[in-house]
Amino acid sequence: MDALASIARDSALFLDAMRAAPPGARVPACPEWGVADLTYHLAEVQAFWSAVVGPAAGEGLDADDVAPLARPAHDAALPDLAATVTARLLAALTGRDPSEPCWSWHDAGRSVGWVARRQAHEALVHRVDAEQTAGRDVTGADPQVAADGVDEVLRVLVDGIPAWGTFTPDGSTVSVAVDGPGETPRSWELAFGRLTGVGPESGTAYDLDSAQVVDLPGSTTAQVSGPAWALDLWLWGRADRQGLTVHGDPALVDRLRAVASDGMQ
Repeated sequence: MDALASIARDSALFLDAMRAAPPGARVPACPEWGVADLTYHLAEVQAFWSAVVGPAAGEGLDADDVAPLARPAHDAALPDLAATVTARLLAALTGRDPSEPCWSWHDAGRSVGWVARRQAHEALVHRVDAEQTAGRDVTGADPQVAADGVDEVLRVLVDGIPAWGTFTPDGSTVSVAVDGPGETPRSWELAFGRLTGVGPESGTAYDLDSAQVVDLPGSTTAQVSGPAWALDLWLWGRADRQGLTVHGDPALVDRLRAVASDGMQ
């Protein structure tokens, strides 16, 4: 997957849709946001990560050192700001060694390549938001990019136990499989359970429904399968299960979607 090409393509489609959206439109997946809020959000995220990566090797910042992106006093200035920030992010990522270290909130994500991948999928999902807000048909995604999006949701946003936490499986399992026409088959198996522990910084006690990617070939109790793009949209809550096939208990499939939603907050 060419992450930089994806960022450029989807950011451009995002802005085109945002410029065409009625000013009072709400974002279907995030109804508390309007057009200006969504435009600012993507600009803010891209500005943050361009600062984290830095303009050159070793010049990136830690999260606490990144100044928030100032929101313009007038919403009409937001599209131009967003375009400028996208260009800044692409410039920061172009020509960089993917293995070059940088800050990340994810334990396995402290590299420039991880940032590029994360920002490709950030631009992709918010491009979908922009098109839906503008009342447009959603533009398709390259199956390879969409399959990587499924992998990122499951392995980055769902999977992973913090050092202070404990995962206790409860015996329920589910698999997700890409099997669209002409697509390279891929599958992921996950076990459900509870994530418990006390956050060391906040002191908050957690007891959350969770899922972990595991090696359970052929033994899961439920499965959801279909084209990669349909799976990616469903996992992100931008589409229902139309076009997907469910085998076994559909409640477990819905449970996976709920766990994924919690990981996106």
